[in-house]
Amino acid sequence: MLSEVDDLELAADDAAGSRLSRDRRAELWLVALVVGVVLILVAIAVFVTASGWPSFAHNGLKWFGSGGSVDNQIQAMIKSGQYGQHPVYTFRAWPLIWSTILTTAGSVVISLVASVFISIFLVEFAPEPIARVLEPVVRVLASVPSVIYGLVGVVVLVPLIGNHLITASQKQAVTPVIQLDGASLLAAVVILSLMISPIMISIFSEGMRAVPRSWFEASLSLGVNRWRSFWNVAVRSARPALIAGTVLATARAVGESVMLAMVSGTVGFSPNPFDGLLFFFEPSRGLAPTILLNNDELSNNAVAPMLFAVATVLLFSSLMFSLTGWAARQPMKRYFNYGGASV
Repeated sequence: MLSEVDDLELAADDAAGSRLSRDRRAELWLVALVVGVVLILVAIAVFVTASGWPSFAHNGLKWFGSGGSVDNQIQAMIKSGQYGQHPVYTFRAWPLIWSTILTTAGSVVISLVASVFISIFLVEFAPEPIARVLEPVVRVLASVPSVIYGLVGVVVLVPLIGNHLITASQKQAVTPVIQLDGASLLAAVVILSLMISPIMISIFSEGMRAVPRSWFEASLSLGVNRWRSFWNVAVRSARPALIAGTVLATARAVGESVMLAMVSGTVGFSPNPFDGLLFFFEPSRGLAPTILLNNDELSNNAVAPMLFAVATVLLFSSLMFSLTGWAARQPMKRYFNYGGASV
């Protein structure tokens, strides 16, 4: 009898040891996977930065400044590479940087305000049948390829702006410098806002739903109305989700190329806020569309470093957005986790 008990105990120990061994192997595989992903990201960053370094080294900090026409500078690079001349690296990226800042900031601000209120409606105030229809629609819109938004912009919004919002006198006033045909900063901001809003709404809604319902009901029991209770409890508690959604949408907006190349114009021009209403109608090509529109010249030893330098700026911009979002969430961890529950 005792020997049977000992055999059962040994079998149980062997089974436990086997499970621990399997768990340990799974843990090691996960660690190896994470390390592999990190190494790939580091390798990409090093490769892109090293490839773009000749452009940075030649121009120094002036690379980020203004001076001359960006398009003329790119043409000079192309010609120097095609005819075997000494590579021309002179480049002043400020018009592209300024356009990227304008389109990204404008679309993120519009999307943030709209997405917060749409999320509040979906989570708390929308009738159940409407919420069941709208939520899948939002998820579908978040996954629509950007080229589809670009096609809608080219077919609908750009002609609307060019034919109905820009007057003939305004077109004639700037004809020697640029062409006002509807592909503009306004078109880029509007379409980009429509593109990133579903991402924000999806993340904001999940964050608000994760707030314990008892917190909201406690506020109602104190006599606070439904709107103020939801705003002060659910929305404030979901701030980490709001930050995460905003950072993700901003990174998507900064790196968008296909759609912006279709609706923002192909001219490397820096829209001037002092131009009044024309400011919104001026073409605004950013950093990412510049890479897309010139990717045929990657074999050109003068143009390739410039394109990789632009890619480096975009890469590190996304990294800075992620670090900023992470830093902004840290003070909130004393009171809330990602979903709003107390920690």
